[in-house]
Amino acid sequence: MKAILLALATAAALIGGGAVAMQVAGDAPSDDQNVLHPQRLIIGLDLSQSNPLIDDPAFAARVAARVADTVRNMGFSSEVHVRTFGSYDPSSNSWPGYDTVLSVRARPEAVAAEIQKLIAGTPRLVASGRWHSQRNTNILAFLDNVTRAFGCRGMPTTIVLATDGIEDSVYARLDRGDHLPSPDSSQFRGCSQLLIYGLGQGGGNPRLTSQLRSEWTNWARAAGFSNFQGLNDW
Repeated sequence: MKAILLALATAAALIGGGAVAMQVAGDAPSDDQNVLHPQRLIIGLDLSQSNPLIDDPAFAARVAARVADTVRNMGFSSEVHVRTFGSYDPSSNSWPGYDTVLSVRARPEAVAAEIQKLIAGTPRLVASGRWHSQRNTNILAFLDNVTRAFGCRGMPTTIVLATDGIEDSVYARLDRGDHLPSPDSSQFRGCSQLLIYGLGQGGGNPRLTSQLRSEWTNWARAAGFSNFQGLNDW
């Protein structure tokens, strides 16, 4: 619990105030929220240098607004987790993350506003040195880590990645024509949706965007996700 509270306090400090509390015993959801089934939302922010999220405020704001809409429509007892990724190096992503459970003390609209502010502020956080831009894009390793940490079972789980989708790691270099390796479907059993916001962004190449969408569609299907959506713009 101390680690969770520390992560929340760090997130609140990064985004300039506001408090989001974990659900505790005794919270009583209202009837309208109680009819909604809890969900798990895992949000990954790609801080690699190829991703315009780190230096394009307008693009970061669009991603932030779209993710916030998702959070705003989630019911009580739903989990929300935010992490950064890029290089396969823990020291490059030292921010402890943001974790909460939606409740009367952490209402969906309040959490949505906090997360929108956090994501929209990514360029500022990178420019100030509080977050560090990174040389590689380890998307597959990030997916492996978060599914091991949070799992996809027990409630419908959606993973949202704010990334250009260009895996650049020992597994594949998609900008050089490599293909993603076959996933271990047992690792992602129970995962419902994989969403990528910003697919091919910054590349200025519609053919590359199409290739990336094909690669991630095939990978997500093989991994067992029931739905995949890769958006370049919206």
